[in-house]
Amino acid sequence: MGSQKTACLLIIGNEILSGRTADANLAYIGRRCDELGVPLVEARVIPDVEETIVAAVNTCRAAFDYVFTTGGIGPTHDDITAAAVARAFGVVVERNSEAVAAMDAYYEPGRLNDARLKMADIPAGAALIPNSVSGAPGFQLENVFVLPGVPMIMQAMFEAITDRLTGGRPVLSASIRTDLREGALATGLGRIQADHPDAAIGSYPYFRHGSLGVNLVIRSTDPVRIAAVKEAILILIDELHGKVLSQSMPGAPGVGTGTG
Repeated sequence: MGSQKTACLLIIGNEILSGRTADANLAYIGRRCDELGVPLVEARVIPDVEETIVAAVNTCRAAFDYVFTTGGIGPTHDDITAAAVARAFGVVVERNSEAVAAMDAYYEPGRLNDARLKMADIPAGAALIPNSVSGAPGFQLENVFVLPGVPMIMQAMFEAITDRLTGGRPVLSASIRTDLREGALATGLGRIQADHPDAAIGSYPYFRHGSLGVNLVIRSTDPVRIAAVKEAILILIDELHGKVLSQSMPGAPGVGTGTG
C-alpha cells in the first residue's frame, strides 16, 4: 500500500484487560479507517497507568500518521487519559471554556457538578472533538485523537473528525471459503502472496457443523489486484481438488471478511 497513511489505536482501560468489559470500538474504527483510506495497522490494549499511556502515545504518534485513543476521559478518579496525553506532549491541563459551554448546554441546570466538569479539563492547545450524544467533548493534539470508551459516544465523535483525516484510496476486500485445510493451502498461498506483495491475503480456519475449512480474505486498494489474486487462489484450490463453498467479488471494506 506504499505511501498510504496509517493509523494506530490505543485502547485504554483496566476493565478491558481484566475481561470485565469487552471492547467494541476496534471493529468500528478499523472498518471506518479502511473506508477512509487510512488503514488501521496496529492496536494496543493498555492499562490506566499514566507512565504506560505517555510512553504508548509518544511511541505511536511518531510511528503512525494518526493515533486514536479510546477510554479514560470520564468523570471518575481513574479517568487519567487527558492528563497522560498532556504529559506526553509536555503541556498543562486546563479548564476549557468551550468545553464547559458545550456541557452546560447539554446538562439541565444544577446537574453540571464538579465531577462532570472534570471532563472539561483539556490539554492546553488541543482542538475539541464535539460530542453530539452526551455533551462532554474529546480532543485532538497534533495527530492524536482522544475519544471516549462508550461505543455509541465514540462512534458519534469519530464521525465528527473524519474531515480532519487525509486518507488515500479505500481498502477493499474479497473472500473465498473453501473446504481445504490451511496445511494444504500454505505453500501455494505463500507463492501467490510473494507474487502479489501489494495485496494482503488472510487465512482464517473455521469449524462448523462438523466440517473444517478456511476463509481466505484478500485486501488491497486496487480492485484489479484483488481480482488477480482471487483468480490465482481459485486456480490453486482447483489444483488441490478442493471445493469453493462461497466467494465475494472485490467490494467495500469488510465485504467477505466474516467466517460465515
